[in-house]
Amino acid sequence: MAQIPEMDSGEKRLNELGYKQELRREMNLFKTLAISFSTMTLFTGITPLYGSSLLYAGPAALVWGWVVVSFFTWFVGIAMAEICSSFPTTGSLYFWAAHLAGPKWGPFASWCCAWLETIGLIAGIGTQAYAGSQTLQSIILLCTGTHKGGGYFAPKWLFLCMYMGLTVIWAILNTFALEVIAFIDVISIWWQVIGGLIIVIMLPLVALTTQSASYVFTKFDMATEQTGVSSKPYAVILSFLVSQYSLYGYDAAAHLTEETKGADKNGPIAILSSIGIISVFGWAYILALTFSIQDFGYLYDTSNETAGAFVPAQILYDAFHGRYHNSTGAIILLFVIWGSFFFGGLSITTSAARVVYALSRDKGIPFSSIWRKVHPKHKVPSNAVWLCAAICILLGLPILKVNVVFTAITSICTIGWVGGYAVPIFARMVMAEKNFKPGPFYLGKARRPVCLVAFLWICYTCSVFLLPTFYPISWDTFNYAPVALGVGLGLIMLWWVLDARKWFKGPVRNIETQNGKSEHKCLCPESLKQQEH
Repeated sequence: MAQIPEMDSGEKRLNELGYKQELRREMNLFKTLAISFSTMTLFTGITPLYGSSLLYAGPAALVWGWVVVSFFTWFVGIAMAEICSSFPTTGSLYFWAAHLAGPKWGPFASWCCAWLETIGLIAGIGTQAYAGSQTLQSIILLCTGTHKGGGYFAPKWLFLCMYMGLTVIWAILNTFALEVIAFIDVISIWWQVIGGLIIVIMLPLVALTTQSASYVFTKFDMATEQTGVSSKPYAVILSFLVSQYSLYGYDAAAHLTEETKGADKNGPIAILSSIGIISVFGWAYILALTFSIQDFGYLYDTSNETAGAFVPAQILYDAFHGRYHNSTGAIILLFVIWGSFFFGGLSITTSAARVVYALSRDKGIPFSSIWRKVHPKHKVPSNAVWLCAAICILLGLPILKVNVVFTAITSICTIGWVGGYAVPIFARMVMAEKNFKPGPFYLGKARRPVCLVAFLWICYTCSVFLLPTFYPISWDTFNYAPVALGVGLGLIMLWWVLDARKWFKGPVRNIETQNGKSEHKCLCPESLKQQEH
């Protein structure tokens, strides 16, 4: 008699939580780690914001800011790893919020968390598409002779086309090629590790001169004339933004738990491993760029070889042109960085579609019946993929007229994405311990102090991304994120008050009963206890 294979521990826990297995569970720890690491990525956070963060307060604030932010990020990651171990569902954060907040506040907590996370992830696709296009713009410029040599600097309409093209490519791959994505993400982790090592080691060696350690670690230099920021504490706060923007995305492992073997163990491992890798490599990348600066003032000169548009590209150009009198090396390394944006955008599209799919499965999005459909052959939420891509393209349309689009999209992405972390972490901190069923990764008595530090850090992070980044404030320098988020979240809350609170009860189970009918009911703590026993 054939022996029935033992049910995967992650699938067993998923059934206990009220969900049937619908997606393919074929991701192992390494593949999940690859996608999680690719979502964070080594270059995609640091590269686009490096120049502005360096300008605010000089190298010391930038370098030590990464260390400070990394330290507090560990608290957030540890708190999330414990919750992920207990709730390995693709709905992840908003499912966690619903259960942890209890039957009274669960639906509202789930609603807030789901929409914050959805907004953050979709804007996250836009940040990768924008920064990837910016890198490609610099590659084209250097390949055609540099700004000084009459090279081609892509105009806004072409920049928008590159932005849209990347978004569409990511959507196509996410629709038809989940196995290919898993393979690409394995390539991604090696691409970034090997590429990162090459840049970190080679760049300071190639540069004709390097800055002294005292300059890199102790130099504090404000550029009030360029930024308009005259307060030293405020300048330091703004210089930390590059680190705060870079050090999140590790929850991607949680979004893939319904597709990961042993997700109750491998999900937390992937989250914490991603933070550890990016903390070390990210700091090394910042140090390599900073040590290799040839002329600080020249980096921001609009008449330089990269048109003053992309500081890391100018650092690479100065190093390789100074040594070899050509820009070939800089172009190759910029291509490595561009590859990182490509992989990052692909992974974030995967995560965003999973969250939209999960929220649609629980009827939390208008026309949910459309967005929750799974492709019959490829077993991926294809409609959710294209919804995310379409909204991302709409977010990029102001590129044609507005100069601060990246600032706004970055702020919306960070506040939505990181803000979504705060809801389940706060609920975990205040809930009664008897209502929590721990997974293999459990904090015990340490959970309250860990969650408190994590929650306060998230509140601080969201606050600073609403601040103006340049003075005096004008239409060209205004941070539009507070307005965009205020309108968006205001409409979502109004929808809740007027209508959604009457029917949205948080995640609903989709396990079929013995008579074959699908049963849907709220997954409050009491009902889960009955299922588990």
